[in-house]
Amino acid sequence: MKSRNFLTAGAAAALLLPMAVARPQEQAKKDVYPAPEAARGQIKDALAKAKSQHKRIILDFGGNWCGDCLALDKYFHQEPNATLLKDNFILVDVNIGQFDKNKDIAKAYGVPLGKGVPALAVLDSDGKVLYSQKKGEFEAMRTMDPKSVTDFLNHWKK
Repeated sequence: MKSRNFLTAGAAAALLLPMAVARPQEQAKKDVYPAPEAARGQIKDALAKAKSQHKRIILDFGGNWCGDCLALDKYFHQEPNATLLKDNFILVDVNIGQFDKNKDIAKAYGVPLGKGVPALAVLDSDGKVLYSQKKGEFEAMRTMDPKSVTDFLNHWKK
C-alpha cells in the first residue's frame, strides 16, 4: 500500500512539475499593462504613429490585476476586433497601478478612474480627445457581450 501511495505521489509530482515550470510563462502572457512609468513615452510614440498612419488612438487605463481589463484585452485581440483595431487605431495600455499611478494622465484625457476600469479614451491623430468614458462603461467587461467591443471600435474608427 505504501508503495502504491509513493507511486501515486511520484506520478502527481511528475504531472505538476511541468505546470509549475509553465506558470511563469503563462503569467507573462497575462501582463497586458506595462510598467506605469512607460505610459508617457508610449503615448508620445502613439501620437507620432497615429499622425503618420492616419489612425486614432485608444488609451486603455487599467491594471494587470483587473479581470475586466484582461477580458477587454482578450476581446480586443479576437476577430473581428483585432482587424478593426489594427486597421484603425493605435492601442496604448496605461497601467494605473492600484489606482495610484498615472492619475494625472487619466485626468488630462477626461477619464474618471473612480468610476472603474478598464476605462477608455479615444484620441484623434493630433491627440484631441474625441471620447472618454465617464460612467465605467466597460468596468463589467467579463459579463458583457464581446460584440460591445466591436460596436465601440466601429463607432470610433475614422
